[in-house]
Amino acid sequence: MPDTAISVEGLTKTYRIFQGGQVSNRITDAVINRLRKPLARPKYEEFRAVDDISFDIPWGEAVGIIGRNGAGKSTLLKLLTRITAPTAGVIDLGGRVGSLLEVGTGFHAELTGRENIFLNGSLLGMSQREIKRRFDEIVDFSGVEKFLDTQVKRYSSGMYVRLAFSVAAHLETEILAIDEVLAVGDAEFQAKSLAKMREAAHSGRTVLYVSHQAQTVTSLCTSAMFLERGGLSYHGSVEGALTQYRNTFESFQVEQRDAANRPGTGTLRFTRAAVTEQSQDPVDDTVVEFAVGTNPSLVGKYYVSCHINDAEGNVIVQCDSRLTGSWFDPSEPQRGAMIIRSLWLKPGRYTVDVFVCQAGEVLDSWEAADHFDVLPSSPYPEMSSDDAMSYGRVLADFRYEVER
Repeated sequence: MPDTAISVEGLTKTYRIFQGGQVSNRITDAVINRLRKPLARPKYEEFRAVDDISFDIPWGEAVGIIGRNGAGKSTLLKLLTRITAPTAGVIDLGGRVGSLLEVGTGFHAELTGRENIFLNGSLLGMSQREIKRRFDEIVDFSGVEKFLDTQVKRYSSGMYVRLAFSVAAHLETEILAIDEVLAVGDAEFQAKSLAKMREAAHSGRTVLYVSHQAQTVTSLCTSAMFLERGGLSYHGSVEGALTQYRNTFESFQVEQRDAANRPGTGTLRFTRAAVTEQSQDPVDDTVVEFAVGTNPSLVGKYYVSCHINDAEGNVIVQCDSRLTGSWFDPSEPQRGAMIIRSLWLKPGRYTVDVFVCQAGEVLDSWEAADHFDVLPSSPYPEMSSDDAMSYGRVLADFRYEVER
């Protein structure tokens, strides 16, 4: 067996983005355009999703890959699992690679759960003998035994996810790559999934895990990488990677103020997003003011979503305007505020991400739009030592009642 599970040198992936007008999707339009402009040549802009990355990963390591949207995390995983080919560089894999990049990839809606286990297992690289030997474990782990002979199109999203993850988690491969799938399912299944990944790493397999959630990376991984704009900014301890993530917030925030640097289709953009009070007490309301531009050609209303994150990127709360029946007309500029009440945030720094969305499509994704600090004051009537509030993500408005 090679000394390292994965060895990468000078890895680069470049995409060409078409520039200069609308692309024809009908052959008649393409022929007419060519006749009108016979000498015209398409123009492309090169985009480096992964830029000259080199690293070595030893056997038995559980490696977290963190970074903000567009940093190249998912692209790197697709390169390592041979889903896409690199533009340059060398990837040396010491064993078979199993991957779970998009939950349910390879599932057929018309087939039953039982049939999809064999189909999906084969697509992921398992032999029929391996699948039969692990079949009972897969079914038991997924918890969908009662519905095994039901078409998966009739499954709930949770059942679908559990079965898909169970198949991939029981792959007998030396390297396992996972992209942000432990964030799905209920709390019990997430705990089972984390335990399964720890078991995989402790058995000598190498686990690669892409996530936005620092808490999961801390729980699962023994080391971490921090990617920034396609480059490898840090490779070492999990705490070191999270520190690097926090330290780059201000430069990332400045960059994201330019809408051209932000992800999304760009058909509609925020023109402003700001927290009204940069310093707050735990019991204070959090108010995020926002303004969105106009696009009369955009059909249908849109909604706004706001995430409050802790300093390590964990989403503390998601405030989606759909939940309050607030929809916005793109033909008119919009100004408003999102107000959070009764959320007792613990002392520390928090960041705000805002999103403009329509029918499942993200029009503007403004991460690090603003930040605020919650002051180290206690909302409780009694004084106590720090360990009385050391656990949990938020503080709670609670009381004890005792029968007498």
